[in-house]
Amino acid sequence: MGQQHKEEYIEMKDVFSVKLKRRRLAGQQKGGLLLGIAIFVCLKKEGNKLKDSIINLSNLSEDHCHLWLKHMKEILSGFPNRPKSLKVFVNPTSHRKEATHIYYEQVAPLFKLADIRTDVTVTEYEGHALTLLKECDLTSFHGVVSVGGDGTASEVAHGLLLRAQMDAGVDMDNQRPPVRAKVPLGIIPAGSTNALAHTLNGIQHTLTAILHIILGHLQSVDMCTFRTPSKVLRFGFSSVFGFGSRTLAFAEKHRWLPPNQRKDFAVVKTLANLKPEDCELSFLPIKPLEQDAQENDRKKREGLKLDSREDWHKIHGHFLNVSIMAIPCLCSMAPRGLAPNTRLNDGTLALIAVRNTSRPEFVKHLRRYASVKNQGTSPVNYYVWKER
Repeated sequence: MGQQHKEEYIEMKDVFSVKLKRRRLAGQQKGGLLLGIAIFVCLKKEGNKLKDSIINLSNLSEDHCHLWLKHMKEILSGFPNRPKSLKVFVNPTSHRKEATHIYYEQVAPLFKLADIRTDVTVTEYEGHALTLLKECDLTSFHGVVSVGGDGTASEVAHGLLLRAQMDAGVDMDNQRPPVRAKVPLGIIPAGSTNALAHTLNGIQHTLTAILHIILGHLQSVDMCTFRTPSKVLRFGFSSVFGFGSRTLAFAEKHRWLPPNQRKDFAVVKTLANLKPEDCELSFLPIKPLEQDAQENDRKKREGLKLDSREDWHKIHGHFLNVSIMAIPCLCSMAPRGLAPNTRLNDGTLALIAVRNTSRPEFVKHLRRYASVKNQGTSPVNYYVWKER
């Protein structure tokens, strides 16, 4: 019986590096016996996870190997979104001070393997990355990378958008819509909380985040502009008021605790002093596209302005927590996300308002986030809205 061989193939879009493979003596840095070519590829695994792998092609001919190496490198250089140079910000205090180790042990070797040049800044204080992003020359970089947690990534994202407004000459004190950031942001999860990287990649996995950056996978992401009537305060992905903000503030004051213990401790202490806030919320609820188009047509026929404030919805009362989120905010405690009805780039925001209720009912609401089922509970108002 003839032996059957399974045919396999790889696509060049999944290849991120090609090198000559040589056998060298101990301590030998250059030269060595040529063995062939090593092709480094990205493999898709279960659950949105990516993994790197090596395919070895044996060939002892220097001419043949150099010819193949040159040809494959030319193909790889033709992928337009792949970065050649990156500005990297590393927060050394993130997650028990492990971010620096994660970068130099896991991230930097793969960037070097992919022939990506890096300019690394290990931040020295809160706001350091923001200060540098306002001043540094970004034209030589194809992307900016944040190595840390959600706080670090949010600071860098805010800095990139702020820099884009400065470069475009946008007056931050008027109501003009902000311009997009010109430089993409890559997020390496290395913090106590990594909801941004988890939401962006569908998984909290360092290697997956690295490979997405190397391969130049781009994804548009919505952000919010937080402002007073006369001044922009900050660009961000989410904002919380009430229970959530007090919990985060309490956890920040106790960074000396291990991350998991700090989260649990902050939640318990805030629950023990649970109190409502008197709020008035105004927003424009989103309508189905067809209904929205019909409404606009009606207004045009009747001579009404399309931005008429008659559509604004207003609620007033006592609330235990109010959250505004532009992205789902996936995390281990909320597999569907803290705002599961939002998307990464559909231009909508989720407004989640938890009315005043008993402590047991509020705890039930929090526990719903850990379930993959419907999260709606009686004290919760959940709205999807957009700015007009």
